[in-house]
Amino acid sequence: MITPPQARGDHFSGVSSGYAEFRPRYPRSLYEFIADVAPNHDRVWDCGAGNGQASTDLAGSFRQVIASDLSAAQIAHAPPHARISWIVAAAEAAPIARKSVDAVTIAQALHWFDHPRFYGEVRRVSVPGAAIVAWTYCPSKIEGEPGAIHDRLMFETLRGYWPPERRHVDTGYQAIPFPFERIEAPVLRLDERWPLAQLTGYMRTWSATARYRKQRGIDPVVEAERELRAIWGDPEERRAISWPLVVLAGRV
Repeated sequence: MITPPQARGDHFSGVSSGYAEFRPRYPRSLYEFIADVAPNHDRVWDCGAGNGQASTDLAGSFRQVIASDLSAAQIAHAPPHARISWIVAAAEAAPIARKSVDAVTIAQALHWFDHPRFYGEVRRVSVPGAAIVAWTYCPSKIEGEPGAIHDRLMFETLRGYWPPERRHVDTGYQAIPFPFERIEAPVLRLDERWPLAQLTGYMRTWSATARYRKQRGIDPVVEAERELRAIWGDPEERRAISWPLVVLAGRV
């Protein structure tokens, strides 16, 4: 298969298979909240869907999920699902009918968008009173020496390789534009217990890792992986990792 060219603003085509395998999933309580605030459950637009980490769970609450992403490679790794329509499209120009969606969701992607243009699309495709819910998980936390190695990779080795839009993640979306009537959102957290291979696979899905490797021709995770192996013990041992989850919710 010929890999499609990477579109401008697409940071994940090169790591799409790893993204599908190693990224964490979101808690059920998040989807229950989205279903509660949506006026109806006919159609939801999951924008910036990647390969469907959220889309497949949203299909449990909505009759149709329109899952779009700028990356054709990400969409190519999405699983087939009777209720999900997968489309390759920019967030700012979606082939979706006017006044046709009850909710818009954005999982770990709002910081990449052209906000004025995207919000124009949200208003165009939303039914009156539709919900918009965006979320991001902040930098992960691991206790002890593995956490120190993780942080050194993220904040020292990869400093200068994170795309500028990433600052919104580091600040918990506090300064990201969100011009909608706010809905109070729950305080949530992702909690996992991962073996060593899951953690290093996750590190290789970071946008900064991909940029470092592209610019320098070196995998920056190799040295961190060597250090982790030296102190991890049994590589199948599972260690706790957590992420604060920031949720923005509003009414269109």
